Amino acid sequence: MNTSYFSKSGALPKAVSIARSHPSGWHGREFKQLAPPWELVNLYKLNGDEVVYTDLYQRLVLDKLDPEEVYKELGEDAVLLCWEGPSKFCHRKLVAEWFKKNLGIEVKEMSTTHG
Repeated sequence: MNTSYFSKSGALPKAVSIARSHPSGWHGREFKQLAPPWELVNLYKLNGDEVVYTDLYQRLVLDKLDPEEVYKELGEDAVLLCWEGPSKFCHRKLVAEWFKKNLGIEVKEMSTTHG
């Protein structure tokens, strides 16, 4: 499993959107259970507080899911996508940390040279 972002996703066959929305023309797979609620997205846009976002995302999204079931449903070759570039704070990195902490599985950001 890897992570990436929409503008670099190209034609990745195993790409899975874990965002609340996706680019127009996106016809790939979606896994909305990992998407942050709009209220959380809007709060972060207002205050930019990564600590608050991380805490709320954990409580509102990740704590309600079973990491083993999610990993199994996504598949080990899935590429989890959201909007932010690799140098920016985003929830896909929190998901990667969640898998590492709970399953011991390293989920790395794909090289930005693909696509």
